[in-house]
Amino acid sequence: MKNSDIIINIVRFIVLVFLQVLMLNNINLLGYINPYLYIFFILMYPLDGNKGLLIFLSFLLGLSIDIFEDSGGVHAAACAFIAYIRPVVLKYSFGVSYEYNSVKIKKADPMERLTYIASLVFMHHFVMFALEIFSFKHIFLLLKSTLFSGVFTIIVIVCTMILFNRKST
Repeated sequence: MKNSDIIINIVRFIVLVFLQVLMLNNINLLGYINPYLYIFFILMYPLDGNKGLLIFLSFLLGLSIDIFEDSGGVHAAACAFIAYIRPVVLKYSFGVSYEYNSVKIKKADPMERLTYIASLVFMHHFVMFALEIFSFKHIFLLLKSTLFSGVFTIIVIVCTMILFNRKST
């Protein structure tokens, strides 16, 4: 990772935490739809970056959100999980191009990019809501929260990627 990548990731980390805590946590549509843009950090972490560092930073990212939300570690666990599972998701989303390190997420095929984003978002949300609800009695609430918050989060992430990709071209 280059020095510019390190600075970009530090700024991205801080901005996403504050954006999530100060603005996005106050959005609560229909009682269970909430966007979680902060996982954008994990999605856009450089592919050639240290994977152990990604898991640690993802845990810190989730822990930062947990501290502000007083949510008992559910965000930290979900973030660490998707950071750990990310190489597998990259491999099935991008196939051979990932194995040869020729993937650029911002320039990838839109369907491959959507598969990657949706997979990690739904995994994150399922783990987070499962730990938050922690009851088989409320499985319908778990699935409903995962689905609707996941779709809303995917829309917000894709819009963010479009917004910042246009700016850089």
